[in-house]
Amino acid sequence: MRTAEIVRNTKETQIRVKLNLDGSGAAAFATGVPFLDHMLDQIARHGLIDIDVAATGDLHIDAHHTVEDIGITLGQAFARAVGDKKGIRRYGHAYVPLDEALSRVVVDLSGRPGLEFHVDFRRAMIGAFDVDLAHEFFQGFVNHALVTVHVDNLRGQNAHHQCETVFKAFGRALRMACEPDPRAGDTIPSTKGTL
Repeated sequence: MRTAEIVRNTKETQIRVKLNLDGSGAAAFATGVPFLDHMLDQIARHGLIDIDVAATGDLHIDAHHTVEDIGITLGQAFARAVGDKKGIRRYGHAYVPLDEALSRVVVDLSGRPGLEFHVDFRRAMIGAFDVDLAHEFFQGFVNHALVTVHVDNLRGQNAHHQCETVFKAFGRALRMACEPDPRAGDTIPSTKGTL
């Protein structure tokens, strides 16, 4: 089983993440940011990744540090769980609709951090959640998972739908990229011999 547990404590946040890439989509979240919990649940459910996140942070200021640091910690856990990447597909992609919204996410488990995030949210807040924090979550994740992620919301009028399609597509794309490739054996999917 490709699993990891990371604890990350700073003066701003205290976070524990447990991750199982070969799970069933089981999820448990206590982040203090309800909309983020809802989005993390999309990654777990649609990626078939077991994710358990417990976080406390300086929410009396705002949710920025908590959301970003959860992205960082989840990225660290992912990097540890995926291991040497032998025999995996490496690339994953998904298109996900939700009513009028449609998003595409493409993932490369490249060993290099890179984020292209193109979401023109139709409003600045989804309930109490600042939509800018979606970008911060993904930036934290890619920087510490050492992956390249391209996020494109192709259409949408409802910001909740836009954001949810992004997180669902991310879960599906991760699932594809992490899957064993039956033709690859235990080779690393790179001409460099390492990722």
